[in-house]
Amino acid sequence: MVQVRLVLGMRLLDRFVTHLESLQLPGTKALVAVSGGPDSVALLDLLVASRAGHDLELVVAHLDHGIHPESARVAAQVRSLARSFGLPFELGSAALGASASETLARTHRYAWLEAARARIGADYIVTAHHRDDQIETVLMRALKGSGPAGLAGMAEVAGRIVRPLLPFSRAELARHVTQAGLEVWMDPANHDPRHLRSWIRTELLPLLGERLPGVEPNVERLARQAAQDRAAWDAALEAIPGLDLHADEAGISVAASCLAGYDSALKQSLVLALARRVGCRLGPTRVVRVLRLLDRGISGTRVPLGVQWNAELAFGRLRLYAAAAQPLPEPLVMAGLSGSGSWGRWRFRWQSGAAPEQQDRTGLSAWFSGALLTVRAWSPGERMKPLGGSGRRLLVRCFQEEKVPRSRRGDWPVLAHRDTIAWIPGVCRSDTQIPTPGTEALRVDAEYA
Repeated sequence: MVQVRLVLGMRLLDRFVTHLESLQLPGTKALVAVSGGPDSVALLDLLVASRAGHDLELVVAHLDHGIHPESARVAAQVRSLARSFGLPFELGSAALGASASETLARTHRYAWLEAARARIGADYIVTAHHRDDQIETVLMRALKGSGPAGLAGMAEVAGRIVRPLLPFSRAELARHVTQAGLEVWMDPANHDPRHLRSWIRTELLPLLGERLPGVEPNVERLARQAAQDRAAWDAALEAIPGLDLHADEAGISVAASCLAGYDSALKQSLVLALARRVGCRLGPTRVVRVLRLLDRGISGTRVPLGVQWNAELAFGRLRLYAAAAQPLPEPLVMAGLSGSGSWGRWRFRWQSGAAPEQQDRTGLSAWFSGALLTVRAWSPGERMKPLGGSGRRLLVRCFQEEKVPRSRRGDWPVLAHRDTIAWIPGVCRSDTQIPTPGTEALRVDAEYA
């Protein structure tokens, strides 16, 4: 019997290694979310056992939700497990209380995991969602009236989240931890029918299985079909040339005139695919807001889409973007004849060099005749005199002329000489501090990272 169990364990490990290789994960560092339950403990054990194949730097992460009276003991248990594997350990505390809902706990957990991932420089977060979780998720979404894309369930790789256990069942993972002699914690909430997922797991699925013996494979088939449909719409964003898809770190945009020309059903499907591409969740009400914005066609208008997301129509493009949550950086003073520094996501380098015959008014390099230059935020009402232009112009007008959407202007820097705007990188060079061609000048290069 022991030999049979060992063979089964090896088969699971071999399948896990093969599946993990198929995901072709980039990066070298992974934050592994371990609750202490059998699923996540099995995940950690499999990742450690297969380390020679993936060569990942693993960090164990555990959030003590503060819901169950034994949560501190469970946290200590996970810490001990990480130590036994020789892995670093990250611990967080939420103190949510016994009355916390599934949704609240999940929201806190993912927010903490993402913050921990960013802090330690991990490439992604690995979670222990498995085949049974996927079936429960699809059923739960169907009962809540999810659209076709939602019925695809959880993706194996979604942004920073990786779920390498989706092909494996809860039962075989439980067998693995038993065979390995690993200590686990059985959360009583997993069998409490007051929680929707637990009710689906403990009552609804067994009831459905009695009447429809093939219900679980059928749900999996539904998820696969929905995933294929979702993938097709995602591919359409690239395949329709008139959409002219553009993505950046904060959002994504398409040509509004092309999108507006389609019928409402096609427009809605493309808008949903656009939102999924950047992780913006749109329900029916918010989709309607985007379609109305598109139909009105008034440039410069925007609508909120929940949390930090917005939709904006500007310069012929529909853009979905996440509003910046961070305060603007402190001014960057360019000291000396050479150096470098950052201002938000912008990187600046300066050095002494010969001034050219002429400067590019909208370029990312500029030459200045003097020092005392500062990179800072701009304010509404500020003006500058464009190089080669006449009169002083509002900075807002300069942004408009270069078709910079309003949503991107707020954290765009300017370079000032004392109180005079000398340059908006990539937008407009002023006639301030223009050096004589061929003379020694301060060259400044800007780059948006």
